[in-house]
Amino acid sequence: MNIFAKFFRSRDKPVTQNMLNGAFIEPRMGYTTSGKAVTERSSMQITAVYACIRILAEAVAELPLHLYRYTEDSNKEMDIQHPLYALLHDEPNPEMTSFNFRETLMTHLLLTGNAYAQIIRNGRGEITALYPLSPNKMTVDRDSRTGEIYYAYYRDSGDGAADESGYVILSPYEVWHIPGLGYDGILGYSPIAMAKNAVGMAIACEEYGAKFFANGASPSGTLEHPGTLKDPEKIRNSWNALFQGSSNAGRVAVLEEGMKYHQISISPQDAQFLETRKFQLNEIARIYRVPPHMIGDLEKSSFSNIEQMSLEFVKYTLEPWLIRWEQSIHRCLLFGEEKRKYFARFNVDGLLRGDYASRMNGYAVARQNGWMSANDIREMESQKPIPDEDGGNLYLINGNMTKLSDAGIFAGKENQI
Repeated sequence: MNIFAKFFRSRDKPVTQNMLNGAFIEPRMGYTTSGKAVTERSSMQITAVYACIRILAEAVAELPLHLYRYTEDSNKEMDIQHPLYALLHDEPNPEMTSFNFRETLMTHLLLTGNAYAQIIRNGRGEITALYPLSPNKMTVDRDSRTGEIYYAYYRDSGDGAADESGYVILSPYEVWHIPGLGYDGILGYSPIAMAKNAVGMAIACEEYGAKFFANGASPSGTLEHPGTLKDPEKIRNSWNALFQGSSNAGRVAVLEEGMKYHQISISPQDAQFLETRKFQLNEIARIYRVPPHMIGDLEKSSFSNIEQMSLEFVKYTLEPWLIRWEQSIHRCLLFGEEKRKYFARFNVDGLLRGDYASRMNGYAVARQNGWMSANDIREMESQKPIPDEDGGNLYLINGNMTKLSDAGIFAGKENQI
């Protein structure tokens, strides 16, 4: 479905003489000092990169996302009747679920530093659909005449929606933009491009290991002949055919005519190859601030600290991304008076909960000290409330507690003075 041909509104092409501040230092993909080309596609073939992006993208996609409204008593309540609620929580467009949509945008954000979605509106200005846009086809610039930001999205010039240059010009009113860490506050930097040397080294290490096993998982060496060989190429090919490749590992070599085999290269262990690969795994995890145990490195994890590391993941890794989403929803998808009345929030309570025993002990303390009722606790555990007539909303305190002035030798002292 050509959404641009259906919803695009023609406008004058902006003048692009005034580029965005900081655009000139934007990092680029490409070749690294290791000699390997790093792109979004090649980086995703590294298991550590794929695991980090998958963990973060799925975490953002699986969390409940609700639209709330401020009430007259300064409390909040979900507004499921607002058109935006269903788009964010259930189905942003007829082709995608909310999970798929948020997972796609988060993947774009983690790979390129920016995520874009086209906003489709009806005649009343209400948002009716959200469609993800490829960040690799998007150019963000500022019109030198008006000073306003605009978005130029590249499309095939033959589809009837783009101009002769192949670009569709979209205003901020038509684009939901989620930027990552950047220089000018408008465009985000690609984490992969910023750390392309680390990713390139991981690609080189993986390629080295693959070729090592392809060559028989044995060190290379030389064949020494006591005389002069007439056809050394024939002997080399014969040797490789018999002993090269992982399927030939362990075969017994028979040397004729007094030939000797000399090993000339070191093993991967001597070259600290395995340590290098492990360090690159932690290096990539450091880029995305993902705990190593979440991508399969359990070397420094134990039963005593893994729960705390998981809570730190929510607090220090996931929460900043969620705030980017929530504030971009408020900025791009709510307009006018809606900004004062509505806001979007992810529900992370399920991720922050500890183990069952710790939760029950905490609930017991809160219940006995009177700042949580039975229904408050049941709500946090996703259980049905207890009716009011059965005391579900009562706040109780421990009857054995009393004021210091009424206890022991202090009792009645004030009356005696």
